Amino acid sequence: MESSNKNTSPQLPPVYTRIERHEVFPEVSHDEAARYNFLANLNKHISTYIAPGNMIAYNKRIEPSFVSANNRTFENRDEVAEAMKSDPQYQTWAALRRSTMEMRQQAGRAMTLRQAEEIAEKVANINAQNSDSLILNAKVQVPHYLRVMDNHLMPGSYHTEYFEGDVANAANYDSGLFVTSGGMLGKLTDGGGKAVAAWMKRIHPKFNPKRILDVGCGLGHNSLPLAMAFPDAEVIAIDTGVPMLKYGHARAKALGINNIKFVQANIEEAGFENESFDWIQTTMFLHETSTKAMYKFGKEFYRMLKPKGVLLNIEQPQYHSKMPLVEQFMRDWDAFNNNEPFWGAMHDIDVDEWMCDCGFDDDNLVHFDAKAMNDFVDKEDPNYVEDPGRSAIWNVFGSWKN
Repeated sequence: MESSNKNTSPQLPPVYTRIERHEVFPEVSHDEAARYNFLANLNKHISTYIAPGNMIAYNKRIEPSFVSANNRTFENRDEVAEAMKSDPQYQTWAALRRSTMEMRQQAGRAMTLRQAEEIAEKVANINAQNSDSLILNAKVQVPHYLRVMDNHLMPGSYHTEYFEGDVANAANYDSGLFVTSGGMLGKLTDGGGKAVAAWMKRIHPKFNPKRILDVGCGLGHNSLPLAMAFPDAEVIAIDTGVPMLKYGHARAKALGINNIKFVQANIEEAGFENESFDWIQTTMFLHETSTKAMYKFGKEFYRMLKPKGVLLNIEQPQYHSKMPLVEQFMRDWDAFNNNEPFWGAMHDIDVDEWMCDCGFDDDNLVHFDAKAMNDFVDKEDPNYVEDPGRSAIWNVFGSWKN
């Protein structure tokens, strides 16, 4: 039998030294890169080999035991949670996953805090030379739903400055997304934004936006792909986290992207004019807000969009009646263990109903899956094997405006 030279086992994450660096990216020592490589591979091992054991335990042990004791199956994911939490397989997986998140944050913090002043100086110098495209407003308050916890277990979350001009948390976030994504988002961790921009060009090639608003932009991982894909458009990227905006603005300039402005603003009260944007986008933002806030800025989205404009929201899959309760429970892990308190509630929302309540027409709703574009992958390599685990799948929902 002729043997194949292709490796059919799950692909390992790329090595950290293959990431694309820019002028304000933290300097990474040999040992720091080794820690990130270890954590990326540990995450891959946990998701590939340990996580599937949860379903085996559920099917063979947990659900049969519950049915035997109650003469019925589970009615909601809360009941699944009570049963699963005492199972040793789930406990092992959950403890390992939590540990990798904590280790990732500590590794990133140690790396960025040791050079925090140097990074801040680089960022300040770039921003001083390009001050017209960074607009800060000290009157803007961080909303309550971002003040309550250290999101993603990152001490200080997105908005804390340890000294004036500090951007260490933004640099930590930039350097460490490689670990939590296992390299699935590409060399600049911008594969999600690239995928959405590519979808727009492929499905709506005549759509030519002149003004794009990215809400909750963070440091711009998914804003810059829109600016690059539509160089004639003005991109406005807003956030309330000052370190993210300062670092993100300097990062954009370091990468040579000039058709974007970073603005400190809360979308609930940003005050942009009626019908002033062709495209409004959020990326992994909604689950970090609240139900009340979602309805408030959903109506703002509608008000600010021009006729024939589009709203796109990128998230993890919404929970629905056809999604198994055990899968809902597993996806809810972040709500209870990764400081994402609105995660479960947001993914329970009927987003079509939300958009229609905010003014959009049911006939114009948009739903699609976008596979993150991963430029670590070389499909021309003769040893390339398609591996679904090498690219993240984004759930996109939104609407065109009449």
